[in-house]
Amino acid sequence: MDQPALLFSTRQSKYLAEKIAEHYGHPLGKVKFQEFSDGEYQPCFEQSIRGARVFLIGSTFMPDINLMEMLLMCDAAKRASAKSITAVIPYFGYARQDRKDKPRVPIGAKLVANLLSAAGATRIMTMDLHADQIQGFFEIPVDHIYASTILVDYVKKLNLKNLTIASPDMGGAKRANAYASYLKSDIVICYKERKKANVVDNMMLIGDVKGKDVIIVDDMVDTAGTITKAAALMMEKGANSVRAMATHAVLSGEAYNRIENSVLEELVVTDTIPLKRDDISKIKVVSCAPLFADVMHLVHARKSISNKFII
Repeated sequence: MDQPALLFSTRQSKYLAEKIAEHYGHPLGKVKFQEFSDGEYQPCFEQSIRGARVFLIGSTFMPDINLMEMLLMCDAAKRASAKSITAVIPYFGYARQDRKDKPRVPIGAKLVANLLSAAGATRIMTMDLHADQIQGFFEIPVDHIYASTILVDYVKKLNLKNLTIASPDMGGAKRANAYASYLKSDIVICYKERKKANVVDNMMLIGDVKGKDVIIVDDMVDTAGTITKAAALMMEKGANSVRAMATHAVLSGEAYNRIENSVLEELVVTDTIPLKRDDISKIKVVSCAPLFADVMHLVHARKSISNKFII
């Protein structure tokens, strides 16, 4: 009979890992981090993991220390003879670097995939990659979970009569269409032009939002420039209300102030990344911990996870 799986966490993701462990029904294992005076650190598992299935939980958001912790823990687990090492990465950093969109730039997502495999990960579990094709960067199994599994329940509870789903850009049209098809609603798309990263130069709306309750769906919110500008445009076009939903709350720079001062009714995010501020009334957090715990149970039991994908 298989022995119980062992769960461990990187330091900055312990807030989420503890919730996952609670839903999983197994406490987090102990990891001690030795820190050197120059900032270098070394993780050490304080229990035997020989022959065990190990789940290492940690989002790789900035700073880079979070990615490095995951890599070091994978290497330590490999050298401690773990039977399998699943890197549970709710937010997969560097996912926006999924291709060469101009000369002389790296493909950061592929580099991170290579690093994780080289460090010893035998399986990856993540949520809402910025680009689905990143799964193909790995030569090991990838369990790609979708936040829509939990976010659509939130939408249903709102009971909006004139619901319309919106994509903040052309790249998110597929995601918006999936939500709209499942919820049997209309769809609109924003067309935006950028001259440089994180700065929207011009935006146009494709579709009618007059009298509609709009929900903008995206995989992440970084500076919040796009969603707040899109929300303002939709209200100008006659929308009844505008909300936004995103999986990953990157929220850098002036994002928090932009959201609080915007026309958005609310921004709903998951807890793949911890909020830097908890005083913004418009930001609502829906936990992804139960979903990850369920999928981890199924993976450990070698059962199908297809019933966790509703759209």
